[in-house]
Amino acid sequence: MGDAEFTELFARAGCRGWLCVQEVDGHGEVACGADEPVAAASVFKVVVALEVYRQASAGGLDPAERIRVRPPELTPGPTGLSVFADEAELSVRDLVTMMLTISDNAATDVLIDRVGLDRVRATLAELQMPRTVIPGALRDELDAIGRDAGFGSWAGLERAAPGLTGDEEQRVQQLMIASGPLDARRGIRTTARETARLLRLIWRDEAGPAAACAPVRQAMARQVTRQRLATGFGRPGVQVAAKSGTLLGLIRNEAGVITMPGGRRYAAAVFTRADRQWIREHEINRAIGAAAALAVGRLDSCGQAR
Repeated sequence: MGDAEFTELFARAGCRGWLCVQEVDGHGEVACGADEPVAAASVFKVVVALEVYRQASAGGLDPAERIRVRPPELTPGPTGLSVFADEAELSVRDLVTMMLTISDNAATDVLIDRVGLDRVRATLAELQMPRTVIPGALRDELDAIGRDAGFGSWAGLERAAPGLTGDEEQRVQQLMIASGPLDARRGIRTTARETARLLRLIWRDEAGPAAACAPVRQAMARQVTRQRLATGFGRPGVQVAAKSGTLLGLIRNEAGVITMPGGRRYAAAVFTRADRQWIREHEINRAIGAAAALAVGRLDSCGQAR
């Protein structure tokens, strides 16, 4: 199976795509552009969760520790704490659940503040993931988009957006598309191969102690989003645990582990960038699942023949 087949599959859906699927319990791999830098979007939240539980397993924090959050101070986002009107108090582990199941931006930055971005970066270095880079927290990424669009911050952009005319809105959208956080050379970024390898390590209890890896797997299995990788694996008995990532109608990603009925496990990382913003979302989502299914099918066939 060559790169051309994947390239064509993604092109038919209206996007570019990058993919890496690895056997969790073997050494087989299928890849397409797997070492090219890609915008990670919310897929990077997996390593934040891993760092939380690595610190917990080392006694550096208590997963039951309660943190009070205040809406005016929270990072913007479409779900979870980001849309709360009142103060709330949650445990660290419940913040992880919010982050991985509904991709809560506010919960993510609360956790980054708690564990320290320097510690997250140190874990990436320890796991030999030099091309996975987290320049700052999500609030920093959003503010960078606002600045690049000419509004000084994300809050400034949100305040101005309702009053924009059609031409002004189009110009702002183009500036946002060209902004640093959507640039795979400047924003939160990774590669398909490093992401697949991270998942492989988590599922093998090699990304940290078993007590740190297990809760990450459990939370990913409960992700609400099911319209990407899972669409390629509709038959009974297949389990998909994943983390999606979406950014400004342009970036749609998902990384996860597919467990087949016979027990074979595959770490899949699929990243896409749409040809045009805000269109063909469902086709691109299905392409993510179809590409992963093609790769898993090839690896699964090879595994059964051995």
